[in-house]
Amino acid sequence: MVSSAAVLLKDRQDINKKIDRYTNILAAAGMLQADAGIEEQFNELVTSRVVDLNSGLFTDEVDADSFDQLRSAKDRDISINLTSSEDIAKISRRENFALVYLVETDGQLNKIILPVRGYGLWSTLHGYLALEKDGQTVAGLGFYQHTETPGLGGEVDNPRWKALWPGKKVYKDGGVEIQLVKGSVDPASDSADYQIDGLAGATLTSNGVTNLVQFWLGEQGFQKFLGKLYLGEAG
Repeated sequence: MVSSAAVLLKDRQDINKKIDRYTNILAAAGMLQADAGIEEQFNELVTSRVVDLNSGLFTDEVDADSFDQLRSAKDRDISINLTSSEDIAKISRRENFALVYLVETDGQLNKIILPVRGYGLWSTLHGYLALEKDGQTVAGLGFYQHTETPGLGGEVDNPRWKALWPGKKVYKDGGVEIQLVKGSVDPASDSADYQIDGLAGATLTSNGVTNLVQFWLGEQGFQKFLGKLYLGEAG
């Protein structure tokens, strides 16, 4: 009976996982509409593509609809081992292929949404980072899985903190400059556009968020792809 129930429920579970993923992607980009169907919104607004992180190009080598990015990171044939200096996000291995989500309006790129992950205090935080069409301005950030301390590191889920991200800048002089700071951002600082308020009482989680964002926007992550995408060379 248990086996039969598992088989019968698998399709429903898969659908629920897909809807949850669509919800988090749309929410990270500030595009989620509460009064519309999630799958319909996603299919109408978003195109899923796979990127080869080594070349920075789109690839059809794997299917975007069935690709399991986290599982591929554990496959030594299609992932790389990171050195301690490279692994600022503390993920150990980085997959060769990654899913990206493109939002287009009238055939023109509007936003791009990237999967990100990295270790905080107690757990690996999994989320999505959305960029505006310039590839330099943050449109939003949201985490869908973590076990950080409620009221401290768990404040990554606080809408007021997440609202600090849109409009922040990423790159400066060719490097990833965006980061969380201890306390509050000084609006008079020359670096204010690249800084986000740290999480009070949660230094290690704040450091983890900085590290994971900088990793995935850096050379080992999507930087090469973003450079080629906005030059029209990603394929």
